[in-house]
Amino acid sequence: MITLVLADCPAGLRGLLTRWLTEISPGVFVGDPSARIREVLWEEVRAYRGRGRAVLAYSADTEQGFGFATHEHRWHPVDHEGLTLIHRPADRPVPAPRAGPAPGGTADGSADGTARGWSKASRRRRFGGR
Repeated sequence: MITLVLADCPAGLRGLLTRWLTEISPGVFVGDPSARIREVLWEEVRAYRGRGRAVLAYSADTEQGFGFATHEHRWHPVDHEGLTLIHRPADRPVPAPRAGPAPGGTADGSADGTARGWSKASRRRRFGGR
């Protein structure tokens, strides 16, 4: 069993895939071709995708019971101790912590610039009461 998801791909590619798979939603294809046909279809997708991207999930003889492949996608599979996981890169870089205290303290009342627990307003919203 395979599931193939296309995004921003040409209509001709979608037409080619409907020869072998069923399109259950725009750009989402499912079917049960052999492994050889699956590989041929994946090569066709990679060759004719235009500026789009594709994700393929398929049944496999692994501990997870499935395998997957991505093409021109920001998320990509990585092997972690025998399991295949998806690595999702951060949208923006994580800011580095500030060195030293903030001048004049902060709004939460800490003079050294580090937050200590809940602010008074968020504590009231979260736990109610005064």
